[in-house]
Amino acid sequence: MYVLLNKPRGPLSAVTDHRGRQTVVDLVASVSARLYPAGRLDADTEGLLLLTNDGELTYRLTHPRYGVEKVYQAEVQGRPSAAALRRLSEGVMLEDGWSGPAKVRALQPGEPSKRPAGTQTAWVEITIHAGRKRQVRRMLKAVGHPVVSLRRVRMGNLRLGGLKPGQWRKLSEREVADLGAYILKASARVSRADETEEREN
Repeated sequence: MYVLLNKPRGPLSAVTDHRGRQTVVDLVASVSARLYPAGRLDADTEGLLLLTNDGELTYRLTHPRYGVEKVYQAEVQGRPSAAALRRLSEGVMLEDGWSGPAKVRALQPGEPSKRPAGTQTAWVEITIHAGRKRQVRRMLKAVGHPVVSLRRVRMGNLRLGGLKPGQWRKLSEREVADLGAYILKASARVSRADETEEREN
């Protein structure tokens, strides 16, 4: 089974929590199948999360070798310069290693800021293939623009559509098939890029 959830802030990306905190599985408690989150979003991050009992698909969605894009929109402190955006696109050094390149672009404000008057924020969109712990937040902090709010809007070819935070729906058979086809194409692109890099080196 495959369930697309617009995760709100708060719930943990886990099946259970020993401290009794709410999890994403609690949000889909009416589903009879035992589901697991395919990857994770931090408790204070919202947006697209797939829950499934398909372990192979989960592996392909989350392992960097398959090249599945994860797209995030972040409201950040300050207004990133062109140089800061370029640094993000080329990759930045984090405490656990290089972040790797990313697709980055500045966004027009998607919604009124709820920050105190005089607080300057801006929206940026970042597309990555890996998903290390709090990676997007750490990348933006590394270039001097800490995250104020963060949401994932796309994973592979899956999009939130009209789902509001906390809402979910089951994927259709066609959507599951299309997702599988997307992963095959994405992994093929990664393989070709690796082969090109090996020849150039």
